Amino acid sequence: MKVSLEFQYFEGCPNHIKMWNNISEAIKGLEDKIELKKVLVEDEGTAKQVGFRGSPTLLINGEDIEGVPAPAEPSLACRFYIGGVPGADVINKIILEKINME
Repeated sequence: MKVSLEFQYFEGCPNHIKMWNNISEAIKGLEDKIELKKVLVEDEGTAKQVGFRGSPTLLINGEDIEGVPAPAEPSLACRFYIGGVPGADVINKIILEKINME
C-alpha cells in the first residue's frame, strides 16, 4: 500500500512554492512508494470541500502534517507554521515512518 500525500495550496500564498520544493526533495527515491496529489484550492467552495487548513497544507494518509484538524469554516487563507514551512527532512521522516508501519 502506498503512502498518500495531498498537497493543498492556492497561488496567492507565497509559501506554497517552498512547500512544494520541500515535498519534491523529500520524496526523491520514494516515488514508487507514494501517491502524490496536488489540489489547487481556487475558491471558497473547494476550501470547504477539502477542509482547507490554509495554504500550503500537506496531508499524509489524510492527516495534517502538524495534526491540525480541519476548521469548522474553511476559507482561502495563507497558513502560518510556527517553526516555518516543514522542511524536506521532516516530511521525509514522516513518510518513512508511514512506509515502515505497513
